[in-house]
Amino acid sequence: MSQDSKPYKLAVKAVIADEEGRCLLIRRSARSRYFPGQWEWPGGKVDPGEDFADALVREVHEETGLSVAITGLVGAVHSEMPTAHVILLCLSAEIVGGEIRMSEEHEEYAWVPWADFPQWELAEQNSTLMLDWARARSEES
Repeated sequence: MSQDSKPYKLAVKAVIADEEGRCLLIRRSARSRYFPGQWEWPGGKVDPGEDFADALVREVHEETGLSVAITGLVGAVHSEMPTAHVILLCLSAEIVGGEIRMSEEHEEYAWVPWADFPQWELAEQNSTLMLDWARARSEES
């Protein structure tokens, strides 16, 4: 078995739902290096030495203008990128302040009903987790 020399990196995503059974998705810019035009949960890379919870709060604020508080674990997935293995930790979060405004990394946002997730072009690296989570949420309602 060959030794894989690619490093492992941690990234975080926030699953932000509202009282109406919808979840916040943001669309990656068409100029994005990875997954252009695809929809995802807000979040991003954890900087070296940064606490993952702090990284999630920072990334959500940078990408959406929202302040959030983490409320629980949704799940984790592994994806392989050209230069690294990425462990993507997805956490539920609630909005505690701010107003939505998009960063340059994203073009638009939408509040999507859980049942509608299969109709959206979701980011490849975590689409299975997103669809499974959405299916479970729509079955609860």
